[in-house]
Amino acid sequence: MKFFEYNAKRIFNKNGIKILNGRVAYSPQDAMEIATEFNKPVAIKSQVLVGGRGKAGGIKFADNSGEAFAVADELLDMEIKGERVKHLLIEEKADIKKEFFVSVSTDRATQKPVIMACAEGGVEIEELAKTNPEKIIIYHVDPLKEFFPYEAREIARKMGVESELISPMGSIIWKLYNIYQKYDAEIAEINPLILTDDGLIAADAKLEIEDDALFRHQDLVELNYYKKKEFAFVKLDGDIAVIGNGAGLTLTGMDMIKLFGGKPATFLDIGGGASDEVIKKALSLVLNYAPVKVVFLNVLGGITRADDVARGVISALESSKRKINIVIRLTGTNEEEGQRLLDEAGIPYETSMEKAAKKAVEICKNLE
Repeated sequence: MKFFEYNAKRIFNKNGIKILNGRVAYSPQDAMEIATEFNKPVAIKSQVLVGGRGKAGGIKFADNSGEAFAVADELLDMEIKGERVKHLLIEEKADIKKEFFVSVSTDRATQKPVIMACAEGGVEIEELAKTNPEKIIIYHVDPLKEFFPYEAREIARKMGVESELISPMGSIIWKLYNIYQKYDAEIAEINPLILTDDGLIAADAKLEIEDDALFRHQDLVELNYYKKKEFAFVKLDGDIAVIGNGAGLTLTGMDMIKLFGGKPATFLDIGGGASDEVIKKALSLVLNYAPVKVVFLNVLGGITRADDVARGVISALESSKRKINIVIRLTGTNEEEGQRLLDEAGIPYETSMEKAAKKAVEICKNLE
C-alpha cells in the first residue's frame, strides 16, 4: 500500500525525522487560509500515489495567500499519470543549502534490505543512477542481525558529506531503516533530504507497506482517506458569484441573475445547516476568485440559521483583503437576529430574492 506524502511524513516525524511545517488543503480556500497563517512563501504539492509529479507540473510555489489560492485552483483536479489530484500539501518554502537522497528498500535478488544513499538528491536521481552509479552508496543489511547507528554513520561517511554532518546524516539513515522494519515496508525513502539552517529535513517522503502486513497497521491505513468537501463549488464564466443554501436555491439565484442581464461567476452551494465558519469559508473563497466583481448571497433560513449566516459574512468581510460589493438576501429562521447583526455591521441586505438579484446586476454593470 502506498501512502500519500503528507501521511508518510507524519509517520517519519513520529519516528524522529524532522519535516517541514505543512498542512493539507482540500480546496483553494484551504490553501489560501494556510498560506495566510504561515505568512511566508509556500510550496504547493499535489498529493498523488504516483511518481514524477514534479516534472508533470504538480509542484508549484506561491509568495502570498492570493497566489496560493490561484495555484491550488490550478492544481486541484489536474491529472498526473492517470491519477486525479484531490488534495494538496501546503508547506513553508525551505531555504535549501544542499539536497541528498536516502532510501531503504527490499532487494529481491539478495533477499535483504538495501540502503541506498547519495550526496545528490532531487528529481534527477534516476538519471544519476544511470550516468554516475558510483555516486550512490549501496549497503545491504543482514535481516537477522541488528543494524547499528555506527553502521549508518559509516554510510554517511562514504557519501562524502562534511564531517559535521556525518552524525546527523547517520541518525537519519538509522531512523529510516527502523521505520522500514517497524512498518513492514517495501520502501521508505526521502528524496530530497535537504540541509537548511535548521538541519536535515525530509522535504519529501515515500512509504509503501507490504499488503500482506496491513492487518498489523490498520491505524495507518485509515490515514490515507481524505475528507469530503464542505460545499459544492463550480466556476463559471461570469462576474457575479452566486452562493445559496441548497442546490435548488443556488440555481434559482443564478436564474435570477441571468434574468436581469447578469452572468454568474460561480455556483456555490453551502448546503443545509451550514455553520458560520462554513459561511465564512464559502464567502472567502469567492472573494478571492479573481473574476468576481459582486457577490450575491441568497439564503432562505431553514436548518441554516440567519444569525449564523450574518456572523459568517461579517467575519469573512473583516478578514478579507479584497474589498468587493456583496448583496445579501436573508430571511427565514432567526432572521431578526441575523438582520440586526448586519445592520450593526453596516452591511445592507434584502428580504426579496428578486430585489437582491436585480441590485447585484445593477452594481456589477456600474463597475464596467
